[in-house]
Amino acid sequence: MKINIAEKYKELSPPVKASLWYTICNVINKGIALLSTPIFTRVMSEEQYGQFSIFQSWVSILIIFTSLNVFLSGYQKGLILFADDVERFTSSQLGLIITITAVFLGVYIIAPSFWTEVFQLSPVLMIAMFAELFFMPSTELWSAKQRFDYKYKKYVALTIFMTALSLGGGIIAVGLTSYKTEARVYADMLAKGLVGVLLLALLFCRGKIFYNKKYWTYALGFNLPLIPHYLSNYVLNQSDRLMIGRMVGTAQAAYYSVAYTISSMMMLVMTAINNSLTPYIYKSIRDGKTKDIRKVANGLVVLIACLCMCVMAFAPEVIYVFAGEKYMDAIYVIPPIALSVLFIFLYSLFSTIEYYYEKTKWISTATCICAVLNLILNFVFIKIYGYYAAGYTTLICYIFLAYVHYLFYRKVLSEKKIESEIYDIKLILAVSVGTIVLMFALVVVYKNVLIRYLMVSIIVLIAIVNKNKIMNMLLAVKNKE
Repeated sequence: MKINIAEKYKELSPPVKASLWYTICNVINKGIALLSTPIFTRVMSEEQYGQFSIFQSWVSILIIFTSLNVFLSGYQKGLILFADDVERFTSSQLGLIITITAVFLGVYIIAPSFWTEVFQLSPVLMIAMFAELFFMPSTELWSAKQRFDYKYKKYVALTIFMTALSLGGGIIAVGLTSYKTEARVYADMLAKGLVGVLLLALLFCRGKIFYNKKYWTYALGFNLPLIPHYLSNYVLNQSDRLMIGRMVGTAQAAYYSVAYTISSMMMLVMTAINNSLTPYIYKSIRDGKTKDIRKVANGLVVLIACLCMCVMAFAPEVIYVFAGEKYMDAIYVIPPIALSVLFIFLYSLFSTIEYYYEKTKWISTATCICAVLNLILNFVFIKIYGYYAAGYTTLICYIFLAYVHYLFYRKVLSEKKIESEIYDIKLILAVSVGTIVLMFALVVVYKNVLIRYLMVSIIVLIAIVNKNKIMNMLLAVKNKE
């Protein structure tokens, strides 16, 4: 059996191997973080741990403005557009990020007391924040290049090292001082900063330029219209818990948070797959081989759907093991949130085509509409149905987002005169409808273990019967050099 597994692994193409190892890396990092959480919550007061959470939230928001998220799709598209000058292109992108971050730092220095009040963070923590904003992007750019080339070994090793150093150093630092928030923040910042400084030096040594008008103009033109998209995504991901806490109480917010955390573990797998799928799609379009994309996308849609079904099917058991019996009521929120991951993946498939053809304004428009829709639905239905409603409003919004991006995807095909479909829309529709029907069926029979396990057995049997077909779709990814 071991020989068969080893042989199967050797047969995998580089993109599939990369996806596999990115997923393993994400799961390990998330696992380390989850295991360390109870330690920090016990040695830090609620106020101290809460302040650390606020610090992380502000970093997540500010980096959208200071980096413009240059290291995401815009950078990967740039690696294709400027394939003959990759090193200079990369270092110039880093130069742009450093320049914007320096401007933000200057604004802070002019009136530090004002900004301290706005962010509710001490000057010591603000310094740490700007250090992260300066050094994190070099790691992100380097990682994006590794993913683009399907080089996963250094990426996995460096990421796990950085996570272990941050959390290990954090535990030691927090235990040695009464300034626990600052200790946790600086341990995390130093771990990221150590890696970031080394990679910053590496990227500039290779590229040897800080400013290039052509590359800066490209980055600004591509990424500035996406800022509303990134902010709206943040609203979609975070507003539910805030609104539940304010409208129906922190206890219900806790139930929802547990269900959301468990369901969002699926995002680790989906993100890892997407990280290697995006450059594959870009290269396929570049090479005029869009027909290859369909078979690969079909396999991944089926895979993500199956994983969503597993999470939905075993929600009661997962909740019991992960959170305990007192959180069992949260099982009814897991299905819609877990299923949302499938539609996040579907909208990312369509939006990847939009990214390639630089239709960034369309992407922002779609996400902003859905963020507003999410806020409205939450405001109306959380009052009526409590935290249960938030799970279903999240699902509705992501279904709508996938549909809007499908319309924009069709518009791109029309504008670019691409006659054949890039994706198998009939299969996507069938899988989408099938998983929605299954979700409602599982919710109805959650308390009947026998029927639920029978349903799971039928699904597994169907998967076994079609295993060769599924494997062939997954192995269809070809290396695009």
